[in-house]
Amino acid sequence: MNKTIRSRVHRSSTPRPSTAAFAWAVAAVAFLAAPAAARAQQASAGSGPLYEPRNVKAAYAAGTRSRDGMPGPDYWENHASYRITIDASPPDRTIHGSEEVVYRNSSPDSLPALIIKLLMNVHQPGAPRFRGVSKDFMTSGVHIDSFAVNGAAQEWKDFPYAFTWKPVKLPAALMPGDSVRLHFTWHYDLAERASREGVIDSTTYYIAYFYPRVAVYDDYEGWDTMEHTPSHEFYSDFNDYDVTVNVPAGYVVWGTGTLQDVDRLLQPGPLARFKNSFTSDSTIHVATREQMLAGKVTTGGGAGATNAWHFTAKYVPDMAFGLSNHYDWDAASVLVDDAGGRRASVQAAYNDTASDFHHMVQFGRHSLDLLSHTWPGVPYPYEKTTEFQGGAGMEYPMMANDAAYKDSTMSRFVAEHEIAHTYMPFYMGIDETRYGFMDEGWATTFEYLLGVEDMGKARETKFFDQFRVNRWAHDNSAAEDLAITTPGDILGGAALGINEYGKAAIGYLAMKDLLGDATFKKCLQAYIARWHGKHPSPWDFFYTFDDVAGRPLDWFWTNWFFSDHYIDLAVADVDRAGDGYDLTLDNIGGMDAPVDLVLGFADGSSKTVHETPAIWEKDQKRAVVHVKTDGTLTSVGMDHQIWVDADTSNDGWKAKGS
Repeated sequence: MNKTIRSRVHRSSTPRPSTAAFAWAVAAVAFLAAPAAARAQQASAGSGPLYEPRNVKAAYAAGTRSRDGMPGPDYWENHASYRITIDASPPDRTIHGSEEVVYRNSSPDSLPALIIKLLMNVHQPGAPRFRGVSKDFMTSGVHIDSFAVNGAAQEWKDFPYAFTWKPVKLPAALMPGDSVRLHFTWHYDLAERASREGVIDSTTYYIAYFYPRVAVYDDYEGWDTMEHTPSHEFYSDFNDYDVTVNVPAGYVVWGTGTLQDVDRLLQPGPLARFKNSFTSDSTIHVATREQMLAGKVTTGGGAGATNAWHFTAKYVPDMAFGLSNHYDWDAASVLVDDAGGRRASVQAAYNDTASDFHHMVQFGRHSLDLLSHTWPGVPYPYEKTTEFQGGAGMEYPMMANDAAYKDSTMSRFVAEHEIAHTYMPFYMGIDETRYGFMDEGWATTFEYLLGVEDMGKARETKFFDQFRVNRWAHDNSAAEDLAITTPGDILGGAALGINEYGKAAIGYLAMKDLLGDATFKKCLQAYIARWHGKHPSPWDFFYTFDDVAGRPLDWFWTNWFFSDHYIDLAVADVDRAGDGYDLTLDNIGGMDAPVDLVLGFADGSSKTVHETPAIWEKDQKRAVVHVKTDGTLTSVGMDHQIWVDADTSNDGWKAKGS
C-alpha cells in the first residue's frame, strides 16, 4: 500500500467510502506509483559515487537515463492535447469549463487508471496547506459536472482522501503506444483573495491551474500523486493546448500562446498598434484605461455581447490568462535569436496608477535580451512574455503575475526572476514539487547574474546577500542545514525556502567559480540542449556537468547538495614559507566555499587573493594556501562576497605587534 495514502486515511475525518471503492483506489495508485523500471528487479549495473535513490538507480538500469548525463536509449515521456473552453463573466466569480483531452501513453506500461489533477481544490476546506489562510481564500473547489472516456459517459467518483489529485479507473487499461480520449465539464469559483490566481478587482481576474489535467507519469517516480499545498509548486508534462476564453465584450484577455483571429477582436487603432509592437524596440501603448472604458479597444458591444479569445500553444507545460476591462496594455519586442533574426513580444497589462508598470515592457525586453545573450545565453524559447499586474510574484509559461512596487529596482528584480523561470521549470520540464532547487535555484542564480549586469557586482552582491543568503547564514536552527537535495515534499518553512532559493543558487555560483565562466556556460548550455522538453532529475544535471566539464565533480556535488554543511571558514595559522607565506584555512562549517583573502603588508599596501572551491577538493577540512610575496605580511582577512560566513569572528589573523 502507498504509505502516503495510508497516512492520510488514518488522519482523515472524512466518511470512509465503500470498502471495494477504497481498496481499488489504493491498489491502483500503489501499483501505478512506480513505473515498470522501478518495479522490475534492478540490473547489476554499477552506480556512481554520488548517492542515488533506488528509483533513480532503477531508471539507469532500465536505460531510460544514462550516467553520462544524457537521456537513455529507452527514455520516454507521456503527452496530451487539450481543447478547452472556459467562460468568465466578471463580477461573477464562477468559471465554467469544458475540455477534451487526448492522452497518449508512450511508456512501456499498461495503465489501468489515470491520476487527474484538480489544483483548484487547494481552496477547499480541509485541503493540506503549510500555513493558515484567510476566509476569502476558501472556496468549495472544483465541481465535475460531467465526465466521459472515449465518448462514453462515466460516473465521476470522488476520492475523499486526496484533494488536488484523484485516481480515475479506466474501462480498459491504456496500453503502451495507445491513447485515451477524456471529456470533462466543470465549474469552480475564483477565490475572492487573489494569490497566484483569483479576483484582483471586480473586473480583473487572473485564471491559472483552472482545468482538470492528467498528472505526470514518468520513468522513475511513476504517477505524481503529490498534493498541491501550494508552497510546493508544480510538475507538468509537455502538452498541446487550444484554449478559448469567453468574456464580455470590452474585456481584453492576455495569456499563454498565440492569440488567434486578433483581427476580429480589436478595433482598427489598437489592432494596428498591437501589430506594430512586434517589430518595435520602443514601448507602444496598445490601449489605455480611458480607451478601454470608452469601448474603443475591443469589437462587439451591447448587452450580453461576448468575445471569444482563442489561444494555441504547442509543447508547453501549462496555460494561464489574465483579463480586465480597464487595464493599460503596452507592448514592444526584442531580438532573442540573432541567428534566425527572431524577435519575442514583450507585453504588460496593469492599472494606470502603477507607476513602475509603465516601465515594465522595457524591463521585460532587458530581461529577455540578457537571458538570451548572456546567462544562460540560450535564445528565449517562446514567442512572448506578458507581465500582468496581480500581486503573486509568480511565473507561468509566457506570463508573470507580479505586484507593483514603489521602488522600480525591486520591480525589475522581480520581473527578471519570474521571466528567468522560462528556462527552469518550463523549458526544462522540472519537477518543482520534489526538486525546487532545480527551478527556483536557477532563477535565483540568473537573478544574481542579471543583477550584476544591471547594478554592478558590489551593489548586486549587497542586495543578494540581504534577500537570499543572510537569513540562512545567521540562523543556526537545524532546519537550515538539511541537504539541498532533500525532496521538497518533506520540507517546509525555512528549510524549503533556503534550499530552493539562496543556498542552491550560491551552490551553482560556487560551481561557476570553480569551473570558470566559459566551462560553466558550456556545461549549462549542454544541460539545456540535452534535457529541454524532457524531465531531468538532479542526477541528470550533475552527471551532465561532470561529462561536459571532463572531470569528476562528485566531491563538489556531495559537499554542496547532499550534506548538512554550512559556510564557516577560519584563518587557522600563517607561516613564513620559502618565497612567501603559507596560510592555513579551516573549513569549520564544512561547505566548500570560495573566499577572497585580503592581505595587509607592513608598508601599508594590501592585495586580495581569490581562492576557488578547488582548495577543498583534496581535504575538505583544511587547506593550505601559499602566497608569493617579497613583503612582510601583517594581517589576513576574508571577504566572502555572496558566500556569507556564519561566524566572522575567526576570519582574521594579525602579526604580533601589528
